[in-house]
Amino acid sequence: MFTQNKSIQVKELPIRLGQFLKLADLVQDGFEAKIRIQNGEVMVNGIIETRRGRQLNHLDKITVDGGTCIVDLAR
Repeated sequence: MFTQNKSIQVKELPIRLGQFLKLADLVQDGFEAKIRIQNGEVMVNGIIETRRGRQLNHLDKITVDGGTCIVDLAR
């Protein structure tokens, strides 16, 4: 777990929430992402998100286990 904001660069936007969780190493696989999202353990921009297919965009903040990752577009 981490406590500060961590910027995660992605190649293209938008990116689905489940894919982002895997990319940021916040979950081990898609099944874990699905379960954690469905259980309300993931927040997007401070709001609990229960849709694994939620489209994320530049500077969205994803919070899991008290740590926050920010979606950043790779240049």
